Amino acid sequence: MFESIEVQPLIEQYAIPWGIALAQAVVIFVVGRWIALGLVGLLRRIMNRSRLDETLVTFLTSILKAILLLVVIIAALNELGVNTTSLVALIGAAGLAIGLALQGSLQNFSSGALLVLFKPIAKDEFVEIAGVSGTVEEIHIFHTVLRTPDNKQITIPNAKIFNDILVNYSRRDTRRVDMVFGIGYDDDIDKARGIIEGIIAEDERVLEDPAPVVKLNELADSSVNFVVRPWVNTADYWPVKWDVTEKVKKAFDEQGVSIPFPQRDLHVYNENAA
Repeated sequence: MFESIEVQPLIEQYAIPWGIALAQAVVIFVVGRWIALGLVGLLRRIMNRSRLDETLVTFLTSILKAILLLVVIIAALNELGVNTTSLVALIGAAGLAIGLALQGSLQNFSSGALLVLFKPIAKDEFVEIAGVSGTVEEIHIFHTVLRTPDNKQITIPNAKIFNDILVNYSRRDTRRVDMVFGIGYDDDIDKARGIIEGIIAEDERVLEDPAPVVKLNELADSSVNFVVRPWVNTADYWPVKWDVTEKVKKAFDEQGVSIPFPQRDLHVYNENAA
């Protein structure tokens, strides 16, 4: 039976074409893999020079590497004569299903990438996000960690940060301190203004430009209110606010200027009185 098999036609019709196809597939895979790894390495160097977050760089290069290697494998299989159309469709359907399942995570990832790229916040900056205030400790791909002034750790999804109102208190070099001081209706307005202006002028941390503002702002129910708005370096915001408040209270006490508290006049009538 084996004697009737002609070896030469088998070699010419099957072995040689399959061998050539296999060799071409191997070359495509080896060269394609080399090119893919070279592109991934080039992208990594470019992103490192841009000083992007290392976690983001690793994640992006891993995704790119997987995609490029998948393309190389499909090209090699196609060279062997494998019908890759159904394989590509299957991979696309699987990718769509995974994307829908990880929709929230992918949204956090894309928001994290944008946070790293555009840098609306940075490590050690004091920010307010969705009503929560704290110092930025870590910015990860999927979430950001804040430390509150009372030393609580808060983890916020990056999508929440990017889609909500974000207040960065540390980004600007200077800030305006807004304070309100009230005096009694019987007190001397000019005297009170002079006391406040003197305290502001003596504080070396208060900037001359923009000039501080001390103005009579409101005739309230129980007090006459001054708005006091000095400009300071951002790092001096709270020390200046606390110190000025304390000094104004002590100076008002020494100079006889009252700081009224809410009060109500009550008039009592005796119906039986003559």
